[in-house]
Amino acid sequence: MSTVLNVALPVFAIIAAGILMGRLKVLGPASSEALNKFVYFVALPAVLFLSTARTPLGEILNGPFLGAFLGAMLLVYFGGALLGGLIHRERAAVRCMQGLTASFSNTGYMGIPLFLAAFGADRLAPAILATIVMSVIMVGIAVIWLEFAQSSGGLGKALGDVGRALMRNPLIVASAAGVLWSFTLGVGTVPRPVVTFCELVGGSAGPCALFAIGLFIGTRPFRADVGEIGWVVALKLLAQPLLTWALIAHVFPLDPYWAASAIILAALPTGGLTFVVASQYGVYVERTSAAILVSTILSTVTLSALLAVYAPAV
Repeated sequence: MSTVLNVALPVFAIIAAGILMGRLKVLGPASSEALNKFVYFVALPAVLFLSTARTPLGEILNGPFLGAFLGAMLLVYFGGALLGGLIHRERAAVRCMQGLTASFSNTGYMGIPLFLAAFGADRLAPAILATIVMSVIMVGIAVIWLEFAQSSGGLGKALGDVGRALMRNPLIVASAAGVLWSFTLGVGTVPRPVVTFCELVGGSAGPCALFAIGLFIGTRPFRADVGEIGWVVALKLLAQPLLTWALIAHVFPLDPYWAASAIILAALPTGGLTFVVASQYGVYVERTSAAILVSTILSTVTLSALLAVYAPAV
């Protein structure tokens, strides 16, 4: 459990620091908005470009891992959106965020540090691949859904709105640029000044996003439906790793290390990028922040149990 605590407690502490600064009125709501915009338009694009540009295309296209990890995530994503419609009768944009919050793992800011501590620096490939999947595919799906949900004027206008939004979206553009760089120029060819810039700016993405979550909570009345947060967190911490295990066992066989990695990554708490997306579109912001906070705390127990089972075997 100490390995998980060493990773989860700093994450929670950054959120708590944001809450404290908000409660003490050292920083206000405008600061949370500014931090989110910095993460969304500057820091995360730097992370995504560098990650994709330095990852071989063949590694990104690891079929069995993608089938198990991404397959379970999509099942939870659309299952969460369906539950949101059936239980709460929510509008489309909110259902999109319910599904994203229930399925989006904190691979970048908990997964990679956790793998470093548990398995070592030479075994980070699954966590890096999962981070690319989360940031490119899942954010891409959410952006398309949200743009459709918030567009008006018929299908033709909605398609046009989505196309323009994707071409302007910094996360999509940065990821596409990185994949194109890797494919055409090859990994390891990114100039050193660009690498340094991306590493310096990108290193702030996680702390800023987490601090902004705490600041948002600390500067507003904290209201969340306990029942709703309960089923969202249960999908994230319990259903998603179980579905990942089932897909590996019956559909997408993997070697022991990649199988264990897929299950552990699926069991991570909700990632801070969901809050950034929610804030950018003004949808489901309070409930997203609550789910991130609750899932991060509870994951110290569930992740410790999984590491106790899988770490000795790999």
